[in-house]
Amino acid sequence: MRRERYVAVMLALMLTAPAWAQTPAQAPAAPPDSPRLTAQKQEAVKGVDELSKLAQEMVDSVFSFGELGMQEVETSKYLTGQLEKFGFKVARGQSGIPTAWVATWGSGKPVIALGSDIDGIPQASQKPGVAYHDPIVTGAPGHGEGHNTGMPLNIVAAIAVKKIMERDKLPGTIMIWPGVAEELVASKAWFVRDGMFKDVDVNLFTHVGANLGVSWGQAGGTGLVSVEYTFEGETAHSAGAPWRGRSALDAVELMSVGWQYRREHLRLSQRSHSVITNGGDQPNVVPRNASIWFYFREIDQPHIKELWDVGNQIAEGAALMTNTTWSSRILGTAYPRHFNKTVAETMYANVQKVGLPEWSEADQTLAKALQKELGNATQPGLAVKLGELGKPLPLEDNYGGGSDDIGDISWNMPTVTLSYPSNIPGLPGHNWSSAIASATPIAHKGVVAGAKVQAMTILDLLTKPELVTQAWDYYNNVQTKDVKYIPFITRDTPAPTHLNTEILAKYREQMRKYYYDPTRYSTYLQQLGITYPTVRTDTSKPQQER
Repeated sequence: MRRERYVAVMLALMLTAPAWAQTPAQAPAAPPDSPRLTAQKQEAVKGVDELSKLAQEMVDSVFSFGELGMQEVETSKYLTGQLEKFGFKVARGQSGIPTAWVATWGSGKPVIALGSDIDGIPQASQKPGVAYHDPIVTGAPGHGEGHNTGMPLNIVAAIAVKKIMERDKLPGTIMIWPGVAEELVASKAWFVRDGMFKDVDVNLFTHVGANLGVSWGQAGGTGLVSVEYTFEGETAHSAGAPWRGRSALDAVELMSVGWQYRREHLRLSQRSHSVITNGGDQPNVVPRNASIWFYFREIDQPHIKELWDVGNQIAEGAALMTNTTWSSRILGTAYPRHFNKTVAETMYANVQKVGLPEWSEADQTLAKALQKELGNATQPGLAVKLGELGKPLPLEDNYGGGSDDIGDISWNMPTVTLSYPSNIPGLPGHNWSSAIASATPIAHKGVVAGAKVQAMTILDLLTKPELVTQAWDYYNNVQTKDVKYIPFITRDTPAPTHLNTEILAKYREQMRKYYYDPTRYSTYLQQLGITYPTVRTDTSKPQQER
């Protein structure tokens, strides 16, 4: 009976799905590489290898900055400085975001955009190469997802291709852009809104992973809208005259508990969570202002909007019960992701040519020790076999999950995401453990492998115009045939540039002491005096049993 009920629910979900989510499309096979293109790809691979030291320095430097979203000041200054050294023109302050920028080189079509995220995670400070919790600065942010690796990958790939384009006089433009505040999903929809990609032909995104691969079609996970609700009441002495106050905190707590009761009656595919960002000033003053911040996640735009509407209704109810008023503001948004078939197939052919890095015994020791530290049932170490080309996820198999605002870009132009093996499998994510590999040989090797794939794919798109045509054919006639992009933000929605200001103000000077200096140390591990790998001598029990 339980299985029948589950099937019935999933069939109901499928009835709301657009046709492209259920029926993969066939595209013409890509033409084989010409001898000239084969030689250019081999040269690009060699060029990436020659830039591996630069890649390591960039990976380690950005790791050492450890900045959170909207506060990636040192990160953006450093990366744009590197790009300008290699002849890229940089425009800063995109969409009113101080840490957002665009770097371009070349001229004419096609315009190939390369993007990757650059922000870190709160309380994720962690010594690299140490297979247990050991922060560099206790309580400080850090790269607990590995976003320090993607932009170095793109820069190295772009430099290698630029050299070939200059020599062979290949027309085209390379555009490099950062995913600012991805952990807050608070920039890419604004970039789209403000026309940053209006001339782009194909967007090649990168995101750290545990294997080398790419996918096409509807991806798993969710989209979301990030909304902060603020309630306004009136102060009073909490003991002397509480009846004269109207507690905004009561409204926040009622909204929170109201959402928990409503959660039982929401679709299985939703994910929703909140934090109280302002709970009042002090206990003896009835709180006049209080705020709660929600993420409303669902697997398609209509149901995201539906969740948001429910949130508004509960906010109104909480305000009525407490005789307060409420307002809200969007702090971020992400569309569900849909990736391009032609570009993914082209990229995957290059993935197969490059293959996984050769992991050392030290690399595998670190990975297995961390997997055991976290209490994982198995400790397989690092990936040693490529996965298959990712295919559209059947709707009945999408149980919800994480979001990424690359989804907004994927619904406005042909886009794929290259996953590259710079982290360890089996980690919880958004956690100090995801920072352990991010400034080690694991991260460095994964970035070099990914940069080779990225460079080869750029060359495919530059020299095979039919690929760009086919990519847009899929985008126009399959992906967006029945489903259109409906943004959650408006022309008047400001980017939330205030976020994380207080955290960085508290920790930046302490973190600055540990910024990587490549002029004095060959690696960040060397600067920190870390023996690679450092693992527990007593590994008979996982962390939670110690």
